[in-house]
Amino acid sequence: MNTKLTLNIDDNVIEDAKSYAKNNSISLSKLIENYLLSLTNKKIKTTKVSPLVESLTGVVSLENANYKKEYSDYLSKKYS
Repeated sequence: MNTKLTLNIDDNVIEDAKSYAKNNSISLSKLIENYLLSLTNKKIKTTKVSPLVESLTGVVSLENANYKKEYSDYLSKKYS
């Protein structure tokens, strides 16, 4: 069940929130509802991975265990 709620919020905050909601394709009501839900949710939530992040999983291969040393050597050579 949805209930109407009246809030008093600074005009600048409202405009910024509207802009954020529009840029993220979400209604301002849903944005606020999700925020309040995240504040009041006592359960430990598992974060869902977006399809974009899922598609990038495994793109970078770290086969070489010495990649940190190699990168350090590269930077030393580049800036010496």
